Amino acid sequence: MDLLLDAICVVDAQGRFVYVSGACERIFGYTCEELVGTSMMELVYPDDREMTLATAREVMLGRQKNHFENRYVRKDGQIVHIMWSASWSEEEQLRVAVAHDVTERKHTEAMQAAVYAISEAANSSEDLAALFLLIHQIIARLVPLSLFSVALREQTDGSLNFPYYADQHGPQDARESADARTLCAEIIGSSEPLLLTTDTLSNDSDLLTLTDQTSLNWLGVPLIAAQSTFGALLIHSHAINQRYTAKELELLQYISIQIASAVQRMQMQARLQFLSHHDHLTGLPNRTLLFDRMERALARARRDKTKVSLLYLDLDKFKQVNDSYGHGVGDLLLQAVADRLRHCVREVDTVSRVGGDEFVIMLEDIQQLDHALQVAEKIREQLNLPFQLAEHNLRMIPSIGIALFPEHTNEQNELLNLADRAMYYAKQAGGNRSQVATLKPA
Repeated sequence: MDLLLDAICVVDAQGRFVYVSGACERIFGYTCEELVGTSMMELVYPDDREMTLATAREVMLGRQKNHFENRYVRKDGQIVHIMWSASWSEEEQLRVAVAHDVTERKHTEAMQAAVYAISEAANSSEDLAALFLLIHQIIARLVPLSLFSVALREQTDGSLNFPYYADQHGPQDARESADARTLCAEIIGSSEPLLLTTDTLSNDSDLLTLTDQTSLNWLGVPLIAAQSTFGALLIHSHAINQRYTAKELELLQYISIQIASAVQRMQMQARLQFLSHHDHLTGLPNRTLLFDRMERALARARRDKTKVSLLYLDLDKFKQVNDSYGHGVGDLLLQAVADRLRHCVREVDTVSRVGGDEFVIMLEDIQQLDHALQVAEKIREQLNLPFQLAEHNLRMIPSIGIALFPEHTNEQNELLNLADRAMYYAKQAGGNRSQVATLKPA
């Protein structure tokens, strides 16, 4: 029997090993002497114990069980998948079972299933946050983990941000641990996977500075696309009797290719979506997004009996800036104007660029016309302050037209036209002022 690849196990009515064949040491890591007399359930993976006990009770009732699968924890902490065939001897009061190691098959199936699940998640997720949550759930079904995080490197300055971070044992007010940040930076910087346990940490390692040296059980892989590392996926387990191995690392590396592709695709989609609704120079909402927000804002205003105001703004003599100093300075000026406009309104309001030097500000949920006039005056004062751009000291004079919903009109396009017309009359009156719309302007 000791020459068989499958293991023979004999267990008494109390669940203790009374005999095991030599193959048990290869499968479970324990010698025959170590196993005999110990409880079988001590080796079963915790999540599978209830299922295993239920199956054992069925066998002891005389029901033959074939092809029953569960997981065991080896002596070295690795997890093995076992397929059992078991029967009960009423005369001997013993359970006799044959254990076949199916870990390799389960590993291959898990990788294939994970790739398919991640592909499905990428197609069904609305944004990256939803995608990372689904990936977290998929990987948690494959390997034990208490921490799951994704770090992405900013293209502008190379800094790290964590769009997804979940730690069962960490403080709720911490966005990410110092150790997670250190390890993700190491993975991204080296573009190499990371397997960090007490067995793999060398005395001269730079990672000896980790704050938690008592729970070294980390696994991380770089996220690579177009031969460039743009992020890292990192997991950690607090389980004392389990250690990540090269097998789990291989699994994570295999599915990281799919994850990187999905992230890049969703980032590209988000970027294209942003560009289609925002001005490329200032980053402000463009006319398309403004109209979409106007439609929603007016619907809310009708429902809640509130008011909406449009401020149509034009920069007087902006053309002279382009003619005198060049379009580069003109672009810098438009960006600076956009920044000041953002700081003049609330987060719920919308600042948009609808033309060369024309901006529209939508104020939601206001109580009366005076509120719009106060914002217009604040904008005028801010834009009158000098702009120091490319060694040039510039001043801007705005003309602002104001239209109010529902006092001036109930119709979206007409509201914009009235604000535009009021701006024109403010400009005709000398500029650097605001003008309230009238239904029949003089």
